[in-house]
Amino acid sequence: MNSTKNKFTNQLIHESSPYLLQHAHNPVNWYPWGKKAIDKAKDENKLIIISIGYAACHWCHVMEHESFENEKVARYMNEHFVSIKVDREERPDIDQIYMNAVQLISVRGGWPLNCITLSDGRPIFGGSYFTSEQWIDMLSEVLIFVKENPDKAEQQAKALTKGVQSSEITFLNTQNSEFSINDLDKVFAVWKNTLDYTQGGHKGAPKFPLPVGYQFLLHYNYLSQNADALKAVTLTLDKMADGGIYDQIGGGFARYSTDEYWKAPHFEKMLYDNAQLVSLYSFAYQKTKNKNYKIIVKETLDFTQRELSSNEGGFYSSLDADSEGEEGKFYVWTQNELKQILGNKADLIIDYYNVKEKGNWENSQNILFKSASDKTIADKYKITKSDLKKQLAKTKKILLKERSKRIAPALDDKIITSWNALMIKAYIDAYNIFDNKKYLDIALQNAIFINTKIKLHDNRLYRNYKNGKASINAFLDDYAFTIAAFISLYQSTFDEKWLQEAKQLTDYTIAHFYDNTSGMFYYTSDVDPKLIARKMEMTDNVIPASNSEMAKNLFILGNYFYSDNYINMSKRMLNNVKKNTVSGGAYYANWDILMSWFTSPPYEVAILGNEYETIRKKFNKNYLPNVFLSGGKNEGKLSLLEGKLIDGQTTIYVCQDKSCKIPVTEVKEALKQIIK
Repeated sequence: MNSTKNKFTNQLIHESSPYLLQHAHNPVNWYPWGKKAIDKAKDENKLIIISIGYAACHWCHVMEHESFENEKVARYMNEHFVSIKVDREERPDIDQIYMNAVQLISVRGGWPLNCITLSDGRPIFGGSYFTSEQWIDMLSEVLIFVKENPDKAEQQAKALTKGVQSSEITFLNTQNSEFSINDLDKVFAVWKNTLDYTQGGHKGAPKFPLPVGYQFLLHYNYLSQNADALKAVTLTLDKMADGGIYDQIGGGFARYSTDEYWKAPHFEKMLYDNAQLVSLYSFAYQKTKNKNYKIIVKETLDFTQRELSSNEGGFYSSLDADSEGEEGKFYVWTQNELKQILGNKADLIIDYYNVKEKGNWENSQNILFKSASDKTIADKYKITKSDLKKQLAKTKKILLKERSKRIAPALDDKIITSWNALMIKAYIDAYNIFDNKKYLDIALQNAIFINTKIKLHDNRLYRNYKNGKASINAFLDDYAFTIAAFISLYQSTFDEKWLQEAKQLTDYTIAHFYDNTSGMFYYTSDVDPKLIARKMEMTDNVIPASNSEMAKNLFILGNYFYSDNYINMSKRMLNNVKKNTVSGGAYYANWDILMSWFTSPPYEVAILGNEYETIRKKFNKNYLPNVFLSGGKNEGKLSLLEGKLIDGQTTIYVCQDKSCKIPVTEVKEALKQIIK
């Protein structure tokens, strides 16, 4: 980037984050997070503005245009403050702290996140989006308050910092740790009241996918046969697949729907959403055999390969909501456009996707979404459903090619370790269920990328990769999801290398993140520079909590390696949050999956012999959330496999709690030992 062509250039010009670089030519004298900015604030006795966002954030762009590109506003900020810009995706540890502070101040949080702190980084005031007038007024009021009331400002900073430090801190629960199906029944009984059984998802708007919640409901249905739990899943997946939140032409999901019908999305596409939704739709297909779910998985992975994949084997972070300064412009159509492009085939498509002459959205534009069934449309146009599918497939190719001529939304091309690990698992889940070898190859390529570009010889990970360089010490979610991805790779290949690497990463995580007092994990490593608080991430959200994922990893690895220590650590963690799970709904769903395993101990299924791969693929045709597969052509090094190879045959052992049932050679016989 040539700074001589720009009127202003600030300290962000040396960064690699696309979000930070977007602000590198603001008249605001931005600094990246670091000692240099903090020292400047202390030396000049100035307050700090910590402004946090991410590249695909629509309102972050709006505030930049209105305030941070405004020279008058910038002069005021530069004169009175030291201003720090943070990419929340690179530094979620910083985001956690100041989001927490703003929520303590105003209850609500969001991005852009703007927090005013004393020169040492302790917060005193903050909020989310401000118009330029509101921004200047707020900054002025804070300055006057601090100048005229230094003691009160100090008290405010102390109180807020203490609040941030104490929130989400979990204490060891010393009560008996027992879990039963009754606990899961209570979880669902409360959760059910928040579910929308008309439009899917949770009641009201906006609607976020929250994929891990539906993974639990699938699992709960498997254990309990509760039909309402399965209905909540299938209704939500059907409505999302038909809605505008799904890119009907190019595949992939937007971050959330602004309405309760999944129609009008906030158009940014995030890697982490699409990864988890691929896994969810794959498992839902495995359970229901709904062919549309298979199409959604294929189209979403096609989108990922086409638009979010790097040549080095990593996956990029996101696509912006905006293009040419307008939200959603890349994805919407006018009726006339479709008529000109499709000619006499347009009427069916216009009907199928609810396209109106005056538009079904803003500015006479149309978001493509479905409301009628394929049978209804096919009958109306006197064609078969098969012919309709073929015509839709042809039309999608035509419109995708036409859309590619438009100016595309900006790509955030940084590679985040935890999100890449989620996508490895997505490809593995799709491979297991649809038996497409290409999916396994892509997952392995990404795993090798992590091992060669992200992981160091001592098992330390980096958070971020950009322009050929890894940076930022990894956080707990990076370890947790990479461990889970490597476990999945073992379960899909029976290559023990991946299980051993998962264990090594787990032991590193215990050494550097574990809190012996509470039995939980900190979000930051003990080798990181200290912030004003060291946080723990407990609640599941659009991405599962790093603690819940680590607890699951410990449980699974404990079963594979016969490690009572791992399993006891996992049980202790779950017991610490047990009281929260009943009323927590989707925000404790990953914990609830772990509770399901403690409620109904999983089966360890060993497959040994030359035909192990054929047998494994047969198992994967069934939805079996409480089965951990292992095996191979030979016994390998796992205790579970020791002494189980029988010459001349492929043998299946169904084991539970280190005790195995009579060995069998047919999958249907093994399933009888598993499915009651």
